[in-house]
Amino acid sequence: MEFYKTGTVFEYSSIPLRKWYLAVYTYIRLNTSIRQLDAELAVTYKTVYRRVQRFLRTLDAPRLQLEGPVEIDELYVKAGKKGRERDRPSRSRGLSTRGRGTYHEDKPPVFVLADRGTGETYVHPSKAADESTIRLLLGTRQQESLTVYTDGFRAYESLDSDDAFDRQYVVHGEGEYADGDVHVNTCESHASPARRWLSPIGVFPKTSSRRISEGFSYASASAANPVRKHSKSSWKLRYEATNNRLSKSEGGW
Repeated sequence: MEFYKTGTVFEYSSIPLRKWYLAVYTYIRLNTSIRQLDAELAVTYKTVYRRVQRFLRTLDAPRLQLEGPVEIDELYVKAGKKGRERDRPSRSRGLSTRGRGTYHEDKPPVFVLADRGTGETYVHPSKAADESTIRLLLGTRQQESLTVYTDGFRAYESLDSDDAFDRQYVVHGEGEYADGDVHVNTCESHASPARRWLSPIGVFPKTSSRRISEGFSYASASAANPVRKHSKSSWKLRYEATNNRLSKSEGGW
C-alpha cells in the first residue's frame, strides 16, 4: 500500500508520512498538544505546528447548507490571556462582571448548531451573540422556511418576525427543557466536550478559535461515523492532487 504526498498539505516534507498521519490522528481524536507531539515524534515544535495548522485550514468548510430542523445554542469559553495582568488587582468571584461573556472580555460566545435533517453538528466561535450573527449562521438553508429550535435567549426573538424561519423554543428559566420535539438537548450534549476541546489548558487563543472549533467538529463527526469521515479526510488531504500526482511516493506503515 502506498501513500502519496504530492498535492496535499504534507508535500515537500521530509518527515515520513506515517508520522504525519499519527500526529493528525492524535491531535484530532485525542486532543493531544503540539508540545507533546514534538516530543513523541522527535520533530521540532515549529514543524509540527506549521503542518497541523495547514491541515486545519483544509477543514474550513464552505457556508452551512442547513436542511432542518435545526437546534441552535451558545456557550462561552475562556480565551485570550490566561490569568490576569500583573498590575491588575485581584477580586473575589462576587465582584466579577455580570451577564454573558463577550469577545472583548476574553470570553467569546461559541454557537453550536445541530441539523436534525443531516445529523451534522457545527461549532462556530463568534465575536458577539447578537441577532446579526444568528441570522448569518442560519442564512444558508435548503428550505424556504427553516424550522429552528432555541432556548429563551432574547437574541433569538428576531426570528419570530421573519417568514424565513419557524422558531420554536423552550424557556429554561421557567424549568422548561423539552416540549415534544422542541428542545436544544443535542446542542447541550455537545457543549461539554466542545468546552473541553476548546480549552484543554483552561484557555484557547482567540486568533485561531475558528480552526480549533473546526477540528472539534471534524473529530466529533469522525467518532460518529469513522468510515464516512475517513473517506472525506482522504479527499481533503489530497485536495489538489489531480493536476500533479504521484511524483513522490513512500512505503506503507
